[in-house]
Amino acid sequence: MTLNYEIKSVSASHASDIANIYNYYVSNSIATFEEELVSTAQIQQRINSVIKGKLPWLVIMQADPVTGKEYVLGYAYASQWKERAAYRFSVEVSIYLAANQEAKGLGTKLYSTLFTALKSADIHAIIAGISLPNQASIALHEKFGFEKSAHFSQVGFKFNQWIDVGYWQVRRDKLTLDAATC
Repeated sequence: MTLNYEIKSVSASHASDIANIYNYYVSNSIATFEEELVSTAQIQQRINSVIKGKLPWLVIMQADPVTGKEYVLGYAYASQWKERAAYRFSVEVSIYLAANQEAKGLGTKLYSTLFTALKSADIHAIIAGISLPNQASIALHEKFGFEKSAHFSQVGFKFNQWIDVGYWQVRRDKLTLDAATC
C-alpha cells in the first residue's frame, strides 16, 4: 500500500498537532533544550513569528483513509538566526517528526521542500543546531550539503546529563537539493 503525503504551508489548525509532536521531544529527548511542555497557543505564537518574518514553516500531512481527517506527521521551518540587523541573511532551520514517523524519508521530503523555498529567498547562510549525539539529524543535514562549523561542549543540561551542541551550516548556493533521491 502506498502512503500519500502532502507538504503544505502551516496554518493555525495545525498548531495543536505541532504542539503534540514537539512536546514528545520536550519530555523524551535532548533534541530540544526546553523542559516544560508548550501549549498550542505558544506554538501559534512561534508560527506567527516565522510567518511575520516572511520565512517558510511547512507541515507534512497524511489523511486517514477512512475518515479523511488530515494529521500532521512532522514539520520544518526556518527562523531568523539572530535579531541583529547584520544577521538578516542567515536563518536557522528546525525539523521535528512524530515519533512513529522517523526513518521513513519524511525528513528528507520536508527539508527538500523547505530548502527549495529558501533557495529562492533572500538568504545567504542556513544554520542547524544539533544536540549531540544525534547521528540521524547529522546525516539528514549532511545529505543536503551542510558541514559542521562549531562544537560547544556541555552547554546544555537535561535529564541529569551534560549535552554538547554542534552547529552545521550551508550557504544557499551550496545546498544539495537532489538529496531527496539519495
